Parts: sequence; C-alpha cells; structure tokens
Amino acid sequence: MTEETPGFGENAEKPDVPSGATPDDAAPKAAEPSTEEGPAAPAGDAAANKTSAQDVGLTAQLDQVRTALNERTADLQRLQAEYQNYRRRVERDKVTVKEIASANLLSELLPTLDDIGRAREHGELVGGFKSVAESLETVVAKLGLQQFGKEGEPFDPTIHEALMHSYAPDVTETTCVAILQPGYRIGERTIRPARVAVAEPQPGAQTVKGEESADSAPDAAAADEKETGGPDEG
Repeated sequence: MTEETPGFGENAEKPDVPSGATPDDAAPKAAEPSTEEGPAAPAGDAAANKTSAQDVGLTAQLDQVRTALNERTADLQRLQAEYQNYRRRVERDKVTVKEIASANLLSELLPTLDDIGRAREHGELVGGFKSVAESLETVVAKLGLQQFGKEGEPFDPTIHEALMHSYAPDVTETTCVAILQPGYRIGERTIRPARVAVAEPQPGAQTVKGEESADSAPDAAAADEKETGGPDEG
C-alpha cells in the first residue's frame, strides 16, 4: 500500500481560478510602481545647483566685507589727516606763543637798549657798563631780536614812522635822512617801527632838471657838428 504525498494526488487542492481565466492569472502579481510621482531629478544637477547657491552666498559675503573694509579705510585716512592737521596747528601755535612771549619781554627792554645806543653815540659806554651792555645785546640777539633802520634807505610806511619831514634837492624819492630811534623785529614780526626823519625831492626840481636836459640837447648837437665838420653836403 503506497502513501500519497499531500498536494500531489488527485485530491490535492487546486487554487481557485475563475472560470475562463488562464493559469497565469492565478499567480500573484508584483506591485507595480506608482505613476503618480514625477520622475526623480538626476543627482549631478542637484549638486551643481547647491554649489552655485553656495558661490552666490560667498560672493555676497565677500562684497559686504569689501564694502566694510573700504569704509574703515576711509575712516582711518580721515582720522590720520585730522591728526596731522592737529599736529601742525599745535606746532604753529607753539611757535606763535613763543614769539608773543619773547616780543612782550623784549618790548620791555627796548628803552634800555635805546639808552645803551645813546650812550655809545656819546662815547659814554665804557668800563663795566660797556661789558654789561654788550652782554645784554648778545642775549636779546640770541632771542631773535633784530635792529633795523639806516640813513639813506627808502621810506617804507610799514616799518618806518616819520617824525620829521623836509625837502632835499639831492633825493629822487622819499628817503630816510636821519634815524631818531632804531626799529626792532623778531623774525617777520615788527615790535617797533623805526622812527625817522624823511626828506622828499624839492618841488620843481624835476621840472628844472628836465628843462636843463632839453637846453643841453641843442648844445650837444652843435658840438657834434663841430667835431664832424658840420652836416654832410649833398
């Protein structure tokens, strides 16, 4: 007696197959992919788009950094220029203050220097007084004090003060003929103008000289004719 293998005998159960269907219809079908979703983008294009977006962001950041750097550089240059102007102004003010202080001090010594000058003119600057006077003149010269004013120089109202006025036939312009008090300056700053006596040309002297020149012209021409034997005959 033989044993029947389950599933291989006549009584084995067969899968239910609808009427009119083929055996292939009874096999289970694999799940088909859904066609509702769109096609997937290639991986290379996505990477390229990401890299491009990063480049754009980096470029924007670089532009911002450059703008900030230019602004800070301009601020630094402006501050440096202001500092240089401040230094020059301070140095100029220091020199001005020093000149003013020296001028105020030396202005108080001008009467003493005038006395020393008059004593020298009269021959009274002798002995110990002479040594003291020369030492004082040396000190004020080191401080920048300069004396000016000489006889015979043209009158300049910016540095001369005319105390006396006269006419002289031997001058051709307003001239300082006597220095009553010398002037003093420190650098370009005038502490005291020179007090002088001036002389102007004698009124009518120019006219007389012009007439004399005109009268002497025919005489000179006659002398030339005598020397050359008269005018040439044609």
